[in-house]
This record gives sequence, C-alpha cells and structure tokens, in this order.
Amino acid sequence: MPPTAARRPKLPLPAAVALAVVLALAGGGPALVAVGRTAHASQATSATGLDDPRKKDIAMRLLSSAENSSLDWRAQFAYIEDIKDSCGYTGGIIGFCSGTGDMLGVVELYTRRSPGNPLAPFLPALRKVKGSTSHAGLGPPFEEAWRRAARDPEFQQAQEDERDRLYFDPAVRIAKSDGLRALGQFAYFDAIVMHGPGVGAGSFRGLRATTLARVRTPAEGGDERTYLRTFFDVRTQAMRAKHPHHDTSRVDTEQRVFLDEGNLDLEPPLRWRTHGDAYRIEE
Repeated sequence: MPPTAARRPKLPLPAAVALAVVLALAGGGPALVAVGRTAHASQATSATGLDDPRKKDIAMRLLSSAENSSLDWRAQFAYIEDIKDSCGYTGGIIGFCSGTGDMLGVVELYTRRSPGNPLAPFLPALRKVKGSTSHAGLGPPFEEAWRRAARDPEFQQAQEDERDRLYFDPAVRIAKSDGLRALGQFAYFDAIVMHGPGVGAGSFRGLRATTLARVRTPAEGGDERTYLRTFFDVRTQAMRAKHPHHDTSRVDTEQRVFLDEGNLDLEPPLRWRTHGDAYRIEE
C-alpha cells in the first residue's frame, strides 16, 4: 500500500449542502453549466473525449498516480484506511469516505445488487457515522470485510458505477459544456474527486466559479489554454490556502506539463511526476 500522504480525498461537506450538490450534479442541470452567467453550448471537437474507454483508463491511471502512488488503479478496490483527514475511512478506487457519505452510497448500491454481502451488516454503522470521523461499529472487522468484498466483481462494479455517477460523468459533462477537450475534462474530474462537488470556495464548483469570473471558457470564445492555466492557478491557490505546505504536484508537474506540451487531447506518450515520483504512459 502506498504512503498515506499520497492520497488526497475530497473535503467533507455539511450534509444538507452535500445532498443538494450531489443531486444537482447527478441531474446535470443548467446551474452546473454556468455559475453566475448565461450557459453556452459546448465547443464541438473531433478529438476523443475522456468518456472514450481508452481515455477513461488513462484518466484513472493519472488519478491513481496522485491518489495512490501507482498506475494500477484496479488494485485500489481493496484499499481502506483512515488517513486522519477528518473524513473517517477512505477506501476504494476514488477515495470514498465514511464521513462524507459516498462510501455509504457504494455499500448501499452493492447491497441492493448483492444482498448478504460481507459489508451489508455494516450499513447501520455507516449511516450513523456519516458526517463524522467516528469508527463506531466499524473498525478492523469492517476493514477486513471491505477487503474481502473487493474480490467480488459486483462490489468492484458498484465502486465504478458510483465513481461515474457522482464524479466522472458530471465532471466530463460540465467540461464539455465549457468547450474543454480531454485534458480539461480530466482537470475537472481530478478536482471534483479531491475537492468534492460542493458550493464553497474550495470545492470544485467554487473553483470553477472563481475561474469563470476571471476568464472566458472556450465555449464562450475564450482560449482553451488560457482558461486551463487560470483554473490551475485558482486550484493550486486554494490547495495552499487550506494547507500551506500542500503538495500540488498533481497539477504543477502533471496537468501543467501536458498543457505546456500542447497535449490538450491527452494523447500518449504521457510523462509526468506526482509526489516526486516519475510516471509514463506509452500507449
């Protein structure tokens, strides 16, 4: 298992706000397409978007390099740990958290599809600890059950489906509405995973709103590179504001590298560094 410092899970949200935001994200309503301005149609491109299976796998490997210090994102189905970030347990391929409630969603989906699974007995405890850092009713038995369940294809699929519903699909949809190609779509996906889909200044929607106040999107006739540079600046500033010594390599020595190379379509070969470690994707 990689060093716990490498994983940067999303920030906790007040329950009422989190529910409202998640519902909005899942619906993809107009409020998501534009914050404080008129929505515009997405810029048409012939390039392959991040929702193409090949590009989606690349996105997951890029994300895993920052979250898990590994390109093997499928090995993270069994990951479960409390990294002392005020989010309770963090687990799985996207860093689902017991404190923010998305871990509960994964287990509920898994149980609907596969009743009697190893995690089903922990549903009452997961509901009680939502919104807190508590391990009450969980602990080592829950950790072992999570790792055991991770061998079940149904649990793996539940993780992937909740990743898509809450994070990947909304991020790609919003990025496309802003006229962003694969790199910008990944930038939004990485941000929504780390910062959460909230409405605060340090959340994904907050970061996007700050960027929109400074520069036009490509869909509005703005320059794509200028827009992404501004989004990266806004994001790293927010990261450092919360934790002055926060590692920003997932932006500065990963996403900015691709931008500086002009690789807006995230086409391999890709070479980058996160947390000081070098990675490459050749095809």
